[in-house]
Amino acid sequence: MKVLIRGLALCLAAAVPAFAASPVDQAYIRSLVAPGKTVLVIEYYDGKGGVTDRRGFASASGFKAVSPTDFAVNDKITLHLFGIEPCSGDMVNRRENFTGRCADYAKRGLETLLKSPRVIYCRAFVSEANAPAQDATCYGYYNYPGSLDTVDMFEEQLVSLGTHRIAKKPDGSPARPDLEQAEKIGRGGFGMWADPRIKAQ
Repeated sequence: MKVLIRGLALCLAAAVPAFAASPVDQAYIRSLVAPGKTVLVIEYYDGKGGVTDRRGFASASGFKAVSPTDFAVNDKITLHLFGIEPCSGDMVNRRENFTGRCADYAKRGLETLLKSPRVIYCRAFVSEANAPAQDATCYGYYNYPGSLDTVDMFEEQLVSLGTHRIAKKPDGSPARPDLEQAEKIGRGGFGMWADPRIKAQ
């Protein structure tokens, strides 16, 4: 039985990239706005793509990054942005006047995304529902009247800005093939990719 459960979990984990790339209903995400609050909704999906559970949270102060790839929902749940990672070691980006640890630079990128979304919408597999740290892919709805009204995937934004890169599977293949175009943009000289040492990693 344990082998069967472990095998199912591995299959679900392997399916995350395709699941993460499926389109989201932007009108639905916009409809979740609550005045004076940052709303966070997690939807849990089964292997067939059906929603099995939905949990909602709201915060007057927003949600905080606790690592380069994780942010706290509350004192019991942390969401982990699946398939991305900071670079290794230290980096320099003279344009942004940053010199320091890759992890600090990546965490700063996530903190920036978490500053002002009206809604954070995340998808996870049902196997994550009771875990304290849950693999997910997340989207932010940002609205500044007259200038910006957009729903953006967190992982895609972070990778295209060069604060993060696509993590590798044990076999060396990308954990998130759906983000390869975003990483191509980042590698154009943004974020970590402004440091020639990182390109050599």
